Amino acid sequence: MSDIRVHLIISGRVQGVFFRHNTMKKAVELELKGWVKNLPGGNVEAVFEGIPERIHEMVQWCHTGPPFANVKNVEEVWEEPTGEFSSFDLRYK
Repeated sequence: MSDIRVHLIISGRVQGVFFRHNTMKKAVELELKGWVKNLPGGNVEAVFEGIPERIHEMVQWCHTGPPFANVKNVEEVWEEPTGEFSSFDLRYK
């Protein structure tokens, strides 16, 4: 089965609630590759690559997030996978 890729912008109360840390934990659990980072405006941005079933599970998780998050919107952009990632990382810039 071929990998797929999705690029997300998650908005709402998603900073200061361990969103990035929990996203990384979930992505590693699902054996996904990519990254997650905070954006200056208060949103979280993430890119995931992996098998379709696990990517869809990750996207669903992002619609809720960790316990103290309050997700208002998830913008999904489906892209061609590049295979550029060897792991899932927290990014700071």
